Amino acid sequence: MDLNQYAIVLVNLDPTIGSEIKKTRPCVIISPNEMNKYLNTIVFAPMTTSLKKYPTRVSVNHNGKKGMIAIDQIKTVDKTRIIRIFENLTNAEIEKCKAVIKETFVD
Repeated sequence: MDLNQYAIVLVNLDPTIGSEIKKTRPCVIISPNEMNKYLNTIVFAPMTTSLKKYPTRVSVNHNGKKGMIAIDQIKTVDKTRIIRIFENLTNAEIEKCKAVIKETFVD
């Protein structure tokens, strides 16, 4: 399975606890390709159709649906949780993600 940074993948997130985003849903791979190639885990940000205007959310439109990438919910999971690989983000969406990640996590 070729898992590339900024690809959208379907991930089974259950079981979850508390305010963690739940169920099987599309997620965006955040970890770099070098990590994705050699580790058994990936780092991703889940996608949601809840259109809350948080500064840590990135608007996207994929598969005919409007949604948000939840940068505030970045998580690491085992690759066995990945069910399917979809398309990649557009270049504009990738640039927005990078900017929000930098703004959120880099002082």
